Amino acid sequence: MSDLMSRVASAPISWGICEVPGWGAMLPTDRVLGEMANLQLPATELGAPGFLPATPEAVKAELAEFDMTLIGGFTPLVLHDRRLRDATIATARATAALFERAGATEFISAVVMDDAWSVPRALDADETQHMIEMFGVIDEICGEYGLQQVLHPHVQTLVETASDVRRVLDNCDVKWCLDTGHLAIGGVDPVAFARESADRVGHVHLKDVNMSMAAPVLSHEMTIMAGVQSGLFTPLGQGDVQILEIIETLELAGYRGWYVIEQDTAITGAVPELGAGPITAVAQSLAFLRDVVAPRVDQR
Repeated sequence: MSDLMSRVASAPISWGICEVPGWGAMLPTDRVLGEMANLQLPATELGAPGFLPATPEAVKAELAEFDMTLIGGFTPLVLHDRRLRDATIATARATAALFERAGATEFISAVVMDDAWSVPRALDADETQHMIEMFGVIDEICGEYGLQQVLHPHVQTLVETASDVRRVLDNCDVKWCLDTGHLAIGGVDPVAFARESADRVGHVHLKDVNMSMAAPVLSHEMTIMAGVQSGLFTPLGQGDVQILEIIETLELAGYRGWYVIEQDTAITGAVPELGAGPITAVAQSLAFLRDVVAPRVDQR
């Protein structure tokens, strides 16, 4: 297996696993993990609550049945509100402890307005300063548990647009989960981000995007769920994001972390038969990485 392909994993959301009400049908855990294993994916992220067991020992055991390990998990946090500081720290600490015991390495944070993912608004100066301070606090907690915090820019969060991204880059040293799709939708060129901020990239989520659908999602006229259900994300190599160029840029800069195929998917019709449905799109993405990208980057 090529060096690049040995660092490619996926996430349950690529099989439509999401806790948002109305998102779509949820496939059984054994089916999803079995299809991941059939694609020779060595690791996964945690996924929505309930997808994997609640205890770290049980998570490790279930993944081991499929010869897989846990990379980490997506963790929404409220970081701008001083009134919730203690509660947020407690949540982060409990999550970090679970991740460590489950064998994970990445704490993937996202900055939300509240636990209900309310539409983000502009922060005042004090809220912005508190958010920046809290990145450092979460970094310290993660360090105690042998984890790396990586900030995930995400549509309809407080780190969404190009100005949001620049504000965080300029005011703290938190590492980033370079999500190719969410950066592109937010108005950030992910190739430029990879080139200019490679030293800040600690983790990568690979998404391709039909950018003709991005504007209403960014303007909040359409929810991310509606966008996904309408085909916002495509298999890698079939959309408008320069996946090859992003990976080439990161590899040339010395990045040797994970590339997680994380194509938000929703199953809105009948549940597909075993071996059909979401696995098809992930297989297409893997083929693109194996046949187009890996030959370019592994020869360097």
